Amino acid sequence: MEVTALNAPFPDRRPAMTLLSGVLDVFSHCCRIVLFEKDIECAIEYVSGADDLSRIGEHNPYGETPTLIDRDITLYNMWVILEYLDERFPHPPLMPVDPVTRAKARLTVSRFTRDWIQPLYDLSTPEKTGLPPILKKSLYDGMVALSPIVSDRSFFLGAEYSLVDVFMASLLWRLPSLDIDLPRQATSLVKYGEMLFGRPSFVSSLSDAERELRGAARHQKLF
Repeated sequence: MEVTALNAPFPDRRPAMTLLSGVLDVFSHCCRIVLFEKDIECAIEYVSGADDLSRIGEHNPYGETPTLIDRDITLYNMWVILEYLDERFPHPPLMPVDPVTRAKARLTVSRFTRDWIQPLYDLSTPEKTGLPPILKKSLYDGMVALSPIVSDRSFFLGAEYSLVDVFMASLLWRLPSLDIDLPRQATSLVKYGEMLFGRPSFVSSLSDAERELRGAARHQKLF
């Protein structure tokens, strides 16, 4: 996996696939986790500045991250990218095989995206500006409500790691930086998050800015 800034000189030999990634946004982070989970050869180019946004606009009419460029095809919309990666690189699979559980996974991710991830994406640097009270309460209450689900499971949907866990890892990692401290009732969710943070794919997926979200002391504990 190759990681560069967008304006860095390109080496002579580069992977055919490139992800134009935000530094802090949840959508881009989810895509990076999947790339490392599946060990996909892909250049990750972090976006910053007007020149970079202009380059994204050449491939994505919305000028947003993440944007995946794979030879003759360019994909945007995080969910489209994640399903494409899971189908093109099927091992390990990150979506359930049976249609009922698969539908539940899609519905869960849709809810996370609509209620929490999209609002976070729409905010400019929420780690610095703070969250709107209604969004902060929604995240706090939602995380507490989800805790019993993972109390007796290895992963969110059961025994297998899935895209739902990818979303949960990205969300849980950001909670302290958003001034959200989970209560004792959410102990199972906190332990679940620590387990996700310890996966090599998650550790490798973090941008420098995302590592700083948890601070140096927290970082040393995790790695």
